[in-house]
Amino acid sequence: MARSIIDPITRIEGHLRAEMEVTDGVVTDAWVSGGCFRGMELVVRDRTPEDAAFIVQRICGVCPVSHMHASSIAAEKAYGISIPNNARIIRNLIEGSQFLHSHILWFYNLAGLDYVNPLNALSADPVAAYDLATELGTPSADFVGLQDRLKKFAENGQLSIFSGNWFDTGEYNLTPEADLVLTAHYLEALQMQAKASEIAGLLGGKMPHIMTIIPGGTAFVPTAEKLDDLKGLVDELYTWVANTMIPDTLAVAKFYPEATTFGKGCGRYGAWGVFERPSMEMNDRYLPAGVLDDQLNLSDVDESKITEYVGHSWYEGDADLPPFEQGVKPAFTEYNVDDRYTWNKCPRYDGKPLETGGFARLLVAYKRNVPFVVEHIDSMLVALGAQKGDLSALQNTLGRTGARQIETLYVATLMKEWVNELCEAVQGGDSSYFESPSRIDGEGTGFWEAPRGALYHSEKVKDGKITDYQIIIPSTWNLAPHDPDGNYGPMEQALIGVPVADIEKPINALRTVHSFDPCTACAVHIVEPKTGKSFETVTSPWGVK
Repeated sequence: MARSIIDPITRIEGHLRAEMEVTDGVVTDAWVSGGCFRGMELVVRDRTPEDAAFIVQRICGVCPVSHMHASSIAAEKAYGISIPNNARIIRNLIEGSQFLHSHILWFYNLAGLDYVNPLNALSADPVAAYDLATELGTPSADFVGLQDRLKKFAENGQLSIFSGNWFDTGEYNLTPEADLVLTAHYLEALQMQAKASEIAGLLGGKMPHIMTIIPGGTAFVPTAEKLDDLKGLVDELYTWVANTMIPDTLAVAKFYPEATTFGKGCGRYGAWGVFERPSMEMNDRYLPAGVLDDQLNLSDVDESKITEYVGHSWYEGDADLPPFEQGVKPAFTEYNVDDRYTWNKCPRYDGKPLETGGFARLLVAYKRNVPFVVEHIDSMLVALGAQKGDLSALQNTLGRTGARQIETLYVATLMKEWVNELCEAVQGGDSSYFESPSRIDGEGTGFWEAPRGALYHSEKVKDGKITDYQIIIPSTWNLAPHDPDGNYGPMEQALIGVPVADIEKPINALRTVHSFDPCTACAVHIVEPKTGKSFETVTSPWGVK
């Protein structure tokens, strides 16, 4: 029995540690620790909901749109506002551009180097690489020119973005030609995710931290010139995503079949829904809301079933309470896996852990019979050698990683539809983009999704000022510590059973962690109810600065 520790886990947002107990080459116990916290809920108290929407998006530079969106929905619920149809379309487009940015960035530039070894591409035959790209149905590139660039990296010893990885483990399975093809797409992805952010900047004023999603609608008013620019960017992104991402996903699956044998997690999934249809109903969103139990039975979301437990986190007490009742104070003690070992709280749904994220959204959408999702999930299952409808075949590290590309293609397809819908509305003379509030008191919850999963913003408003505010971020669900019943968090459960050949370089554990696309920069938040005036920032689990 030995301990294998990855600290810090890189190619994520924030500070994350995974400690694993390994017996006979397999993880038998696991503890996931978030290493920072901050108190954004406190910052927005005594401010207007309009101010809060701008402030809370500073939680994250990768998914600011989702935070601003969820905050605006919470304010609209409190104010009793129904936003205009044009605002709905524009918000979908801004959110969709952020999803495309995040998904492309994650698959190629964050998780990709767990499977792709660019240095191995130096020995590839460029002609064979062209043939392989044709066979896989994925685009070719200037493979000769790329090899020359990679050679210069290798010769000068400054590997830049390709340094610090575990390419020497012997657990990278791609052929040199496959590595060359996917390295080309890795570099293209850097450009494509920037194109997606360009859309968000066009519609949002800037990116990150946009300016135009506001409680009541949107401050963006389209012009013919901007619609033309928008259409060009959306079409370019759609073409690249459709031709590249799913073929690349299947290519990885071909070379890493063992990744289907580990990483399941808790087997329970939740999605709050994202991308509004005209009905503005959670269960009718383009990616709808729902909760799946461990038998994948579907139920509607019930806010009253959400609680947060703090008994294994660095906060006072050991309560398991609804978010607004949890009023806790930070209390760092020490890193002790037998007691408290993380700044992450432990959210639970109906008393149990819940996985959120792109995989959860796809499973819920499949169960809600969203046609695009059903068709493409079944196609992927067949391509992986499974039966249509056998969702259990995807409950693993590779399935969690691969299914998200179906969502990427779905969002890219929807973006084209929304551009046309907005153009038709403008041509038809619809000039309504904003609705003023009719009251300034109330309570509201914004159930929404960030690219990494279920996002919850809830606020209480009196006389136009926020008296209380609560946030539960996607990664808080996935990175949860042990709960009071002894259940491990979703990522901890996914790590147990992972094969480890080298405890100093546990690459399969890293692949499993990255399949969740964790973001601990936004996963840990505190409220200091005693004073309501100040909070401290902890930058390391080993002390307060």
